[in-house]
Amino acid sequence: MATVSTPPLEVLRRFAPGTTLREAARLIFNQGTGALIVIASGDRVDELSTGGFRLVDVPLTAQRIAELAKMDGGIVIDSDTNTIERANVHFNPDPTIPTKETGTRFRTAERMALQTGLAVLAVSEEGRNVAVLFAGDTRVVLQAPMTLLAVANQRLQSLERLRRRLDEAIVRLNQYEDDGIVTLRDAVMVIQRAMLVLRNVDDLEALAVELGDEAPMVQLQASDLATGVASIVELINIDYQDRKPRRGSSAFGRLDRVATEDLYQTATVAQAIGLTPLDAEVSPRGARALASVPRLPESVREAIMRKFGTIARLRAATVGELDDVEGVGPARAARIRAYLDQLPHSRGPSTPD
Repeated sequence: MATVSTPPLEVLRRFAPGTTLREAARLIFNQGTGALIVIASGDRVDELSTGGFRLVDVPLTAQRIAELAKMDGGIVIDSDTNTIERANVHFNPDPTIPTKETGTRFRTAERMALQTGLAVLAVSEEGRNVAVLFAGDTRVVLQAPMTLLAVANQRLQSLERLRRRLDEAIVRLNQYEDDGIVTLRDAVMVIQRAMLVLRNVDDLEALAVELGDEAPMVQLQASDLATGVASIVELINIDYQDRKPRRGSSAFGRLDRVATEDLYQTATVAQAIGLTPLDAEVSPRGARALASVPRLPESVREAIMRKFGTIARLRAATVGELDDVEGVGPARAARIRAYLDQLPHSRGPSTPD
């Protein structure tokens, strides 16, 4: 495999089961001819193409692609007009571009994709039944829908395990907060596991796009498992920073730059969001508790956290003390106090919506 990065979803959608191009690949498999198809047109393709012939206003259909694939050369599809532009073309990408592919067709496809940044589909000849999509510097094997469903089910099971581990980490953090023995390590571990859940959900979204009509059930299950996870990342980050994070300094902005394999390293996650040293004993500021109070403006939540400083002091605050905070008022103070009294551990739901 040349690369392991994920192609843009709009590219995958063009090749999902049930689409014209996916059906074309199936027909080409059946006739055993193989194919090399460039999904774009214009100067970038023309400069690297020789021979063949041009077609004018020929609508794209799977049957036409399959028939044209019976010739030796490649095919060019105009991605803007959804028409077939050229056929029986010889592509001439830079031969010095490194490739790990075997076979002339697949080596040419990868080099074309790397040199142009375009999507290129290579379909093997009789006997192999392999279709590979190259999109810029990415490589995806187009698998049969039943195979994709099996992969999706395996990933959903992994996602369920990750979500259970996240929920366990939240329960443990809550308990340590109540006991007054929480450290930054406990908070970072929740963020770490939450980010792993979200990364796996993103991977499933890409797989769901490949599934086409079979995708909704996978997407629904993944969405259910991700409920509230993004919120808990931001709220715990706010809870344990020394001060309110600057506007625009979301934890996601920094954690999105961390590779998935590095998310398994607690120290790496802590360094990325500035929650160090890991063994420092700390107390939350009350962000998760206040997030459970409906229609409470962000500016008022921050004013309350500035005044009380920790969840322990917020938990002990009277209605009158809450009323003293600018922007609260008697009615809102009473409502805040009521919500704090109702919440387990007085700090809010484990994964707020």
